[in-house]
Amino acid sequence: MAPIRPTVADIALDHIALNVQAIRGLIPARTELMAVVKADAYGHGATQVAALALSAGAARLGVAVLDEGIELRRAGIAAPIHILGHVGPEDAEQVVKLGLTATVFDRESVLALSGAATRLAKKVKVHVKVDTGMGRLGVRPQDAVGFTELAISLPHLEVEGIFSHLACADAPDITSARGQVAAFHECCLRLEARGHRLTKHIANTAAILALPESHLDIVRLGLGLYGMYPAPHMKSMVKLHPAMSLRSQLSYVKWVEDGTPIGYGWTYRAAGQRQIATVPIGYADGYSRQLSNRGQALLAGQRVPLVGRVCMDQCMFDVTAVAAKPGDEIVLLGRAGQDEISVDEVAAWMGTINYEVTCLISRRVPRVFWRSNAVYGVRTLQGRVR
Repeated sequence: MAPIRPTVADIALDHIALNVQAIRGLIPARTELMAVVKADAYGHGATQVAALALSAGAARLGVAVLDEGIELRRAGIAAPIHILGHVGPEDAEQVVKLGLTATVFDRESVLALSGAATRLAKKVKVHVKVDTGMGRLGVRPQDAVGFTELAISLPHLEVEGIFSHLACADAPDITSARGQVAAFHECCLRLEARGHRLTKHIANTAAILALPESHLDIVRLGLGLYGMYPAPHMKSMVKLHPAMSLRSQLSYVKWVEDGTPIGYGWTYRAAGQRQIATVPIGYADGYSRQLSNRGQALLAGQRVPLVGRVCMDQCMFDVTAVAAKPGDEIVLLGRAGQDEISVDEVAAWMGTINYEVTCLISRRVPRVFWRSNAVYGVRTLQGRVR
């Protein structure tokens, strides 16, 4: 194996398992849990997280696009995999061949899936998506019965489920989310009145926590799987464990004089004599340029400020308060000593949401997967990806 970079993302697999178990404790025993591993498992490593989530109690997986489903099948994962996004006619044959579950809401795609399944003499499972207020994908509620019955009538097509997605379940006021659940429930009742009992799901992580009436037959666990909360007011609802930390090493340490400019654009000048450390991580690694002159990291358990603009491959920190030398570890996300740089804190510095932070960490940053030994308190290396 090639030498690993000094900049790595550590993934605590046992924390993901704990998060699955915590959420399983909030939902009915009959309700299945779908682990959403789209976007490379929100930056955590899709194949490793998928396998772990399934062993911890998830029954199925959710992805956004066909390529993500292909990656999981090639890794030997045989569990149900639902493509939550649009499946175009050009993808129909691959979906059928790989036994993936497709989302349908338009006539062209559902006909293509039926045609491909017929040619291959296989069945393909689909879930009808209803747009109850997200305004993104889905058939209108008033058209749901007609479209679903069209899909049911097509050969080699198994209409397994029906689902929708909530737009505001993470808000303190969940009145609109309750309205979406009611609209979805009405669609399902109309179908059941015509003899169609389908697997139903609408709950994302926020709804799992705040809307027990939305749990239905499946819940879709996304950001909560990785130890992130949809909103600050939800932190008291369940104990979740952050799964990702991000660390690097100091590559260069130097003293500079008062007024010395640092980085592109000279947006920072040293106020007095300062010790500046260069770290080999930048926006090409997903460490956002929005952190320029805002971010912080932990060095020897102490907070040190990011100074100057984040470069493509490097950034600089003021380490004057620490006895620093090249090779010292620096934690950009996660815990060191008694302090922690949380994903929510990094998101606040960037002016974004917590799971954008982890999704941005590029594949150039190796993921190192760990399991903790609860008896001996030691971490075991489970593997690396480049």
